[in-house]
Amino acid sequence: MVHHWPVTVCKEVEKDCRDPPDYWTIHGLWPDRAEECNGSWPFHFEEIKDLLPEMKMYWPDVIHPLNHSHFWKHEWEKHGTCAAQLDALNSQKKYFGGSLGLYEKLELNSILQKLGIKPSINYYQISDIKDALASMYGVIPKVQCLPPKQGEEVQTIGQIELCFTKDLQLRNCTEPGELGESGRAWGPGLEVCEDGPAFYPPPPQSAR
Repeated sequence: MVHHWPVTVCKEVEKDCRDPPDYWTIHGLWPDRAEECNGSWPFHFEEIKDLLPEMKMYWPDVIHPLNHSHFWKHEWEKHGTCAAQLDALNSQKKYFGGSLGLYEKLELNSILQKLGIKPSINYYQISDIKDALASMYGVIPKVQCLPPKQGEEVQTIGQIELCFTKDLQLRNCTEPGELGESGRAWGPGLEVCEDGPAFYPPPPQSAR
């Protein structure tokens, strides 16, 4: 279950997004080892129409806010058609509705607030964030960052992933002996964060 921080999404694509959400939103629900994906299963917007209010709020297309459905179509075709191997996710309604359900159950925004991890001009240690999240969820998350660009001191936090078994029970994102994956992100820039300091950027309006 991949959450992304809209402020970093805008920075990653070097685009001035208009008023990005100031809360973590859904990037997608991504199967790790999907052998069978039905690539010919087209996205039908009508099937998720009754989910629209929640989709626009919690799964917006941060980069193209006027056309969310292009992003949802991409997520369905690339990931949903693979996740549909599971009975619990075997339709567009179940995939998007199930993802929204997991997002609401995980309550990442509230958990970060409770832990005192808020956007700040001061830096956080990645190990502190991972340890704090692990203390709340009981599993190890994966945190992805934008590497520092020229003239920047530190990496920028961009995504937080929480991993599930096929029964949709939380599990560690990296099991013993398993290599963590990196680079699977919206754009070319995100990778698993290096241990060390990181910037969790405030939304533009509160950074002025």
